[in-house]
Amino acid sequence: MVISLDRTLHWVILFSTAVLPRSWRVRSRYRLLQRLQWRLLRRADILLIRHPKTGGTWLRTMLTHLYAQHYGLSSRRVFKSDELARQNPELPRWLISNGTASWEGLVGDLFAARSEQLAGKKTLFVARHPGDIVVSWYIQYTKRTKAFKRELLEWEADEPIDRAAISRSEFIRHPDFGLPWLIRYHNFWADQLRDRDDALIIRYEDLRRAPEQSLARITKFIGAPFDADEIAATVAFTDFDNMRKLEEQNYFHNNSLKLRNPADPEMRKVRRARVGGYTADLDPDDRAWVDEQIERELDPVFGYGAEGAVADR
Repeated sequence: MVISLDRTLHWVILFSTAVLPRSWRVRSRYRLLQRLQWRLLRRADILLIRHPKTGGTWLRTMLTHLYAQHYGLSSRRVFKSDELARQNPELPRWLISNGTASWEGLVGDLFAARSEQLAGKKTLFVARHPGDIVVSWYIQYTKRTKAFKRELLEWEADEPIDRAAISRSEFIRHPDFGLPWLIRYHNFWADQLRDRDDALIIRYEDLRRAPEQSLARITKFIGAPFDADEIAATVAFTDFDNMRKLEEQNYFHNNSLKLRNPADPEMRKVRRARVGGYTADLDPDDRAWVDEQIERELDPVFGYGAEGAVADR
């Protein structure tokens, strides 16, 4: 089994602060996790910026499989920071971050300041239609998100949230967790990455519709030596149906990819992988509100429109 020193430090922080009173615990965890994030950032060669439910885990699974094929590594531990480099020192270290929320916000602060600390690092940003994110994010936040993450996110939120009682319609409109936040998130990264030649924006929808071409584009950007046959094999391995089977078998060693409750399909990590699914999930009023907000507020660079529309880029 591949052991990540970085992930071990992450859990040491959580366990060592668990006994503290809530206010001390939250502040201590925020400060210590921010220091760890800074440590990871300084050592990272590639930054993967993604919000939960944008396909970031799926993309990391594909990249893990590509590295595993090419370099003879394990494919059962999906990398999150130093797992690749610990198996082969020639491979890049990654920072996986949302870049803006809670302790991870220091990454976004460095981009906004045009910090020299980012020099020599490539940035890959995963976008997804915010209408689809917000529906899946509601399920993730209310059913799967770890308690420590919720505590830290809610600590800095301006408006309280009760995950046990909040309805989907209320969650969608929540300024700190729902669609308004997701639009601000996408717009922020559009602004930061727009003119950088060391950054690539990849859309979840393009990964779904043309996975081989999208992976080839990504691997060229990061300078990885994977060929067409390796990419095709990875696309087959990470196909939706096979990913569902792997989740049922608990194939991956990552705790975040474990099947939590087989009786509840909404508890799956690999849930539906649909493009434009929010248009069928939401009632007419919620759908109309989501579409109006996206049309009015979202940066057009992403090509997202009403009713799940995704323009060619």
